[in-house]
Amino acid sequence: MTTTPAGVGAPLEARTPLDVSLHTRHVVVMGVSGCGKTTVAHGLSSATGLLFAEADDFHSRASVEKMRAGIPLDDEDRWPWLQDLAAWMAERAAEGRSTVIACSALKRAYRDVLAGGPPSLDFVHLDGSAEVIRERMSSRAGHYMPASLLDSQIATLEPLQPDESGIVLDVSLSPEELVARAVTGLALQTRPGMHPTAVDHPTA
Repeated sequence: MTTTPAGVGAPLEARTPLDVSLHTRHVVVMGVSGCGKTTVAHGLSSATGLLFAEADDFHSRASVEKMRAGIPLDDEDRWPWLQDLAAWMAERAAEGRSTVIACSALKRAYRDVLAGGPPSLDFVHLDGSAEVIRERMSSRAGHYMPASLLDSQIATLEPLQPDESGIVLDVSLSPEELVARAVTGLALQTRPGMHPTAVDHPTA
């Protein structure tokens, strides 16, 4: 059972005037490790101009070392990380900038923390079979999340609920198709001259 600490998920105190922040869009591409979050989030950033961030870059050194050792993070590791991500989105909204983050966001409680940051938040859940994702993870190099933790992440995953804003996409689709469907499904505006299927291919 997840226990949320007091204050987590509450609206941040430093909010911008609504006429600025409400004109921004904020997206979290979510799912278990290896599903292609980073690739799709990068593709959305390229197609729409949303400012990209990789949630893994916000982890503390201690959390990174735990994951490298194959030790799943617990909620006490995650709350400060999630609050930092929510604050980052809120700060960008204050600047009038839209964002897209690649973040596992496996539990509803985690997503509630993230949604407490920007004025609104949409999720893109990349979902698929464990076999497909495991094969992708085994082919990756230089990533600190070992494939052995996939089963733990799948067990932790809580699907999007009806009251959460977002869409679910099949991870077996190509990155280009996933980006195109995310753009259409969330009614995002593409940059002038940019086709939504123009996707760079960083690590998944």
